[in-house]
Amino acid sequence: MEVIELTGETFEAEVLRESRLVVVDFWATWCTPCRMLTPILEEIAAARTDVKFCKINVDEAQDIAEKYGVMSLPILLFFKNGEPFDESIGLISKERLLSFLPQ
Repeated sequence: MEVIELTGETFEAEVLRESRLVVVDFWATWCTPCRMLTPILEEIAAARTDVKFCKINVDEAQDIAEKYGVMSLPILLFFKNGEPFDESIGLISKERLLSFLPQ
């Protein structure tokens, strides 16, 4: 499965109405660690079809970033049944990200 590019218009349908685990990457084009995290997310997304991986550009969806208190980039928010329940701030390794996911 690929990483889904979200917009302010698609966030609710893709994240808040989804019952399975959703990992949302809040990122920006000018953020070097964000760009370094992208291939890690893509690799895991290709292998884990039980988890939905999404990314949203904070410069294009400032209202959503504000709603979830995004202050640093990159930040991964973990949603289940439309509710955030965990987060990871900063660039993390593939192994660390996998530790957040159910086995």
